[in-house]
Amino acid sequence: MLAILKRELHAYFISPVGYIFIIVFLLVSGAIFYFTNILANEGADIGFYFMCVIFTFIVLIPLLTMRLLSDERKTKTEQMLLTAPVSLSGIIIAKFLAAFILFASTLLVSCMNFYVLYRFEASPGQTNTAVLAGNVISVLLIGAAFIAIGLFISAMTENQLIAAIMSIATIFFLLISGLFFGDVKIYIVRRIVDFVSIFSRFAAFTYGIFDISSIIYYASIVVIFLFLTIRIYEIRRWQ
Repeated sequence: MLAILKRELHAYFISPVGYIFIIVFLLVSGAIFYFTNILANEGADIGFYFMCVIFTFIVLIPLLTMRLLSDERKTKTEQMLLTAPVSLSGIIIAKFLAAFILFASTLLVSCMNFYVLYRFEASPGQTNTAVLAGNVISVLLIGAAFIAIGLFISAMTENQLIAAIMSIATIFFLLISGLFFGDVKIYIVRRIVDFVSIFSRFAAFTYGIFDISSIIYYASIVVIFLFLTIRIYEIRRWQ
């Protein structure tokens, strides 16, 4: 498993994908930070900054996940993985961890922007550490959930473009469902939308509240989609 993890991390940097992800993420998050916090002065809103960052995941997360498994099928190296002396769960988890490590590392580097607020803010203490920590943890959890979903979609096709488009569509739906469909009058639909909504659980973290049920929800998405991905490969192994 460790060998595959190292292989996947290395693969991000022998192709432009890893560099593009890091550069675009840091540039976009820096621009969002500038407009939502630096220019806002007293109206700086950490939660709004992270909400905007989450919307960038619509494109950035599929960039990380689109090649993870679809490329194995396209280059005919999938059989090598299926016959490798590593369990299928170890292979899938290693690929997930490779994408998550790159994502989490880049996110944490982008959070250095908040040093500016701590160091130069007019009113020390304005930037609440608990609120910042809550936002960072929630975004890490949301990113992990989206990576697991993207990995699952990547397992279903050998075409990276199709994998990317399907991941973009899925993440887009999960993000906008709570924002635009949360007020529908049909109770059952409203409850379903509320259940799948990312932002209905993100809100608590923006106030520095660590909601255990939300953490379990995001972790469950990761576990479910990793399990489904493993099942796809178990079926494929015996075909």
